[in-house]
Amino acid sequence: MKTILVVDDDEPIRILLTEELTEDGYRVITASNARDALKLVENESLDLVILDIRMPGMDGLEALPRILGMKEGLPVILNTAYSQYKESFMSWAADAYVIKSSDLTELKAKVKELI
Repeated sequence: MKTILVVDDDEPIRILLTEELTEDGYRVITASNARDALKLVENESLDLVILDIRMPGMDGLEALPRILGMKEGLPVILNTAYSQYKESFMSWAADAYVIKSSDLTELKAKVKELI
């Protein structure tokens, strides 16, 4: 079973993604901030990370190079409500950039494509 780490400071989003991705047959673990996420990246066998950008403390664009530095080749999907980050240089290191939506079709398609 493939394992996905969902990193988002918004609990309802973590719950929604956990429910939806579990139904699709994935094991889902979550973190509410980037620091906890980095510990999980270090200690868990992960197949994919879904990473929010705007979080208190360390944001997703700060966490991204650290995640990739720990687990080279680990696919990362940036999942954010803000489209303006798409042009940011650091977001290019991610495998996908998905704008948050109540319709998870695009996100689920990217997950399938990258795993």
